[in-house]
Amino acid sequence: MPPPRPRAWPTVLLAVGLLLTGCANPSVGSADDDPKAPVTLKFWHGWSEPSEVKAIDKSIERFEKLHRNIDVVATGNVNDATVNQALRAGGDKAPDVVSSFTTNNVGQYCDSGMWADLDPFLKKSGLDKKKLFPNTLLEYTQYQGTQCALPLLADAFGLYYNKDAFAKAGITRPPRTMSEFRKAAAKLTQREGRHVKRAGYMPNFRLYQNSPDRMFAQWGPRYFDAHGKAQLAKEPRTRQFFRTMRQLTDAQGGYGALERLRQSFGDEMSKQSGFMTGKLAMHLDGEWRGLMLKEAKPDFDWGVAPLPVPDKQADTYGRGFLTGTVAGIAHSSKHQNAAWELLRFLTTDTDQVVSFANAIHNVPSTNAALNSPDLDADPAFRTFLRIAKNPHSQALPPSTTGGQYVTALQDFAYSVESGKEGDLDAGLRALDRQIDADTVQAEN
Repeated sequence: MPPPRPRAWPTVLLAVGLLLTGCANPSVGSADDDPKAPVTLKFWHGWSEPSEVKAIDKSIERFEKLHRNIDVVATGNVNDATVNQALRAGGDKAPDVVSSFTTNNVGQYCDSGMWADLDPFLKKSGLDKKKLFPNTLLEYTQYQGTQCALPLLADAFGLYYNKDAFAKAGITRPPRTMSEFRKAAAKLTQREGRHVKRAGYMPNFRLYQNSPDRMFAQWGPRYFDAHGKAQLAKEPRTRQFFRTMRQLTDAQGGYGALERLRQSFGDEMSKQSGFMTGKLAMHLDGEWRGLMLKEAKPDFDWGVAPLPVPDKQADTYGRGFLTGTVAGIAHSSKHQNAAWELLRFLTTDTDQVVSFANAIHNVPSTNAALNSPDLDADPAFRTFLRIAKNPHSQALPPSTTGGQYVTALQDFAYSVESGKEGDLDAGLRALDRQIDADTVQAEN
């Protein structure tokens, strides 16, 4: 997917606000339509880059050749807030099929009823969702038993590393455990006096894709208990995570020195970014970065590997954080059966999923597509395919508050890394109370 998705917190928060105010009773559509009758469907999506729009348009062309009676009118560059406003209003101008670049709001889509329950459509079509989709992707498209979305390509996160810097430092392979990670980061760090000129790895949570939940996934944490209560304070892996991040920071000169270096970086998407300019020897990022690096042609050799894992979980090496685009049917659509034909094609047709994944360099989202011989054979891309297939890989659990609990974790992580959070245990307990209070407010 395009890199802007992971950075789109203002859009996510706006979407949360819209969902929490007056959307409990969405407009009612109909699943009584004849999918073979002539119809025009409105499909809203978030892709905006020319190559991406071209790829989704070609997907629609393939669908229309198979379904001559269905005309699809696609509208791109649409964010969650706009979709939610349209679905709340209903009417003829609202979309029939919708997609979102974030999994964070799935809990709200399902809980509010704005996205239709897809289990009846899957059953009617004889599709076994547990065989179709990897379990992790299936989990982030449902909430409390309601399957209101399906995966539409995925993103996996791994470790990009500068092979030239590794060779000069005498490091023969990417680190696999957190202790190896810390040692490699320290060895790769270059200093001039008190200033860091190159970081082996920058753990600062404000850096590009470094939202804390992405590295935290390497521990395999549980955010909520069986009753939906936040349990970050009770989860021992939370403390292990923050302790490891602190150790990584201290091994390379401390938070202040790394933060000064971070502020010297150019935009994430530019040739002046930290990794492109050689100021970062290792960097957390998604599968799309490989294609961008190929096109940019940096003056060093680079490689990709899974992110390291905690030493006591060495057998889970190969795991990573997963997220992706999700798609569903608007509950207000009066053409839900026809809409299902489009959604089914986009999300379950193996040839379509493989073609789309190759076109925009994203991870395919079905088991069959992940194992297709027609996938891009690029070694870097294949690394992310293995991460996506790893049974220990983790996505964020859906919540009725959308991305609020992730934002709360981010804010807390900023305070911890900068030293403003003096008592980690007390801070985690307060964080849990905040998340639980937000959940109660959302449910009421």
